[in-house]
Amino acid sequence: MANDRRAAIDPSADRPVYKQLADLIRADIEAGKLTPGQRLPAEGDYVEEFGISRDSVRRAMAVLRGEGLIVTELRGSRVRDAAEADVIQVTPGTQVTARMPTEPERKRLGVAEGVPILVITEPDGQTRLLPADQTIIETSGTSDQNG
Repeated sequence: MANDRRAAIDPSADRPVYKQLADLIRADIEAGKLTPGQRLPAEGDYVEEFGISRDSVRRAMAVLRGEGLIVTELRGSRVRDAAEADVIQVTPGTQVTARMPTEPERKRLGVAEGVPILVITEPDGQTRLLPADQTIIETSGTSDQNG
């Protein structure tokens, strides 16, 4: 299988090899071959398997971190755990927008690098910030609100 995967990265293609590697890892995550919490192979393993530079592997990991798919710690990278989502009821007139958090917001909310936040502005002007990857928005036809 390593030979099949090695052929999946084409150094002569228009798409940079680091993006090709990111595509392969992303596909493995989406297909469930790499599961939440699972460690990814070491950088050197990717270098050896695909015959690409360590810099290309690092750039691929940066892309995946930016997408919120992986987290990198001292001991390597792993697939980010899928947190259980909170269901938030919003009433008519509530505005929901998304943006990238500031560093202090990211730390305060416990949001992984690359994950956006939702800015929920109630009709009365109150604003809440919620991690987009941990929040499900449901609309309600009533003005009854759950805190």
